[in-house]
Amino acid sequence: IFDLEMVNKPDSHQEGEFMITGKRIDQLQVGDVAEFAKTVTETDIYLYAGITGDFNPAHVNEAYAKNTFFKTRIAHGMLTAGFISAIIANQLPGPGTIYMKQELSFLAPVRIGDTITARVEILELLAEKNRVRLRTTCCNQDGVTVLTGEGLVSPPKAPKT
Repeated sequence: IFDLEMVNKPDSHQEGEFMITGKRIDQLQVGDVAEFAKTVTETDIYLYAGITGDFNPAHVNEAYAKNTFFKTRIAHGMLTAGFISAIIANQLPGPGTIYMKQELSFLAPVRIGDTITARVEILELLAEKNRVRLRTTCCNQDGVTVLTGEGLVSPPKAPKT
């Protein structure tokens, strides 16, 4: 899934350092897919709230959330979207990829205990600009699509020698 490349860095103390990189555009194909699954916990929600400062009571206050449309706390939509980022960073295209654009539609709530499967699929390769257009989705354990969108990334380039 990754390339292990030997890179000679002028400022390195070691001759020939190894660096893990994701797939370059010439190693990708339309239709390539990667997935990542995670069960969302209460801890995930509180940690995300603490990191981002988003303490919306719909996410962190059960007494408040009981009176909402969803009747319980729900995960932050951007927490769910972060699972897509994990795929792009770690799998497809992988390490060294630069996230350039993401459009999202939040279609259903994610509740504590839901297992979310994020999926990234290559829609188009724009080789002349070193860009990849992606379909991005997240579904819960019941097969309900909770998030859909489209992203644009720049995969890693071959190291300069």
